Amino acid sequence: MTTLTVSKKEFKSVIRESIREALVSELAQIRAAFLPFVSDKEQKEIERQYGKPTRKTAKSYIARI
Repeated sequence: MTTLTVSKKEFKSVIRESIREALVSELAQIRAAFLPFVSDKEQKEIERQYGKPTRKTAKSYIARI
């Protein structure tokens, strides 16, 4: 059996990253579960009223303070 020596700081970092990945995955599933369902009839009505969405992409900026 092999023993691996890891510093406390490295161990905490690995645990923190693992938990972060798990939370991101679970939160994505929760968000998807709460998205409203739109029937085909409703979607056609929305498109008739407002037009189809464009394929243009929006720019977004992230500012860290």
